[in-house]
Amino acid sequence: MGLLDGKVAVVTGAGGGIGRSHALALAKEGASVVVNDVGASRDGVGGNASMADRVVAEIKALGGKAVANYDSVATVEGGKKIIQTAIDHFGKIDILVNNAGILRDKTLVKMTEEQWDVVIAVHLKGTFACTQPAVQFMRDRNIPGRIINTSSLAGLIGNFGQANYGAAKAGIAGFTRVVAVETQKHGITCNAIAPIAKTRMTEDLPMFQDAGETLEPEFISPVVVFLASDLASNITGKIFGVHGKQLFAYEMKTTEGITKAEGWTPQEIAKHLPKILGEEVAA
Repeated sequence: MGLLDGKVAVVTGAGGGIGRSHALALAKEGASVVVNDVGASRDGVGGNASMADRVVAEIKALGGKAVANYDSVATVEGGKKIIQTAIDHFGKIDILVNNAGILRDKTLVKMTEEQWDVVIAVHLKGTFACTQPAVQFMRDRNIPGRIINTSSLAGLIGNFGQANYGAAKAGIAGFTRVVAVETQKHGITCNAIAPIAKTRMTEDLPMFQDAGETLEPEFISPVVVFLASDLASNITGKIFGVHGKQLFAYEMKTTEGITKAEGWTPQEIAKHLPKILGEEVAA
């Protein structure tokens, strides 16, 4: 018996790296999987069917069920087709893992409009374009579905040269929290992961040069399987950081701050700034 027996999952960007690992892990736990990938390079250029097809073949070789989809997540039409592939082949959708992504790294002053737009389209709009039809199907059929998004340290903490990527990933974190609030009454959960892994997207970055096997994608996928399963039926609106073998949660908190009976002046703000920022140390 697998944790996901009888479930149907869609994984976007599943032709390699983290997405491939997710697809295989979900299939090993009994889920039928739609392997979505346009087959583009890491900057989103080009496309072919071979990447998704290879992962489908891997799943079938393990005795699992899978079908390929090659539509782009970057349009609403593409998102609908991806979800419809699950419905047409397996009759429903229980799990959506929004993983597709590209990189167009540039510092702010060197970034072009096209580099900004395409990254936002694939990451942020793509998450919306697939989540909306998936949630509509789940809600209308009383399916206690699972939405699992992919945010990033770049959006939650910040990273040099990734204004486009960071903005998209921060948007996905906000999107996750809002969808969690809206879908909770329908029994649908929405969570996100913020992983660090060595893949073709990241392998040439300095931080991964000496990472060895400690940041392989396979360390991330058990978190996705957990969130997709009944073990996490009461977990929603959370963002899990996964750095190799380290697992933690990102939280947004407010400081205690200060309340005044009257409005603030700029001078008063400057005077009390350590307290406002929560940096004041008690004597």
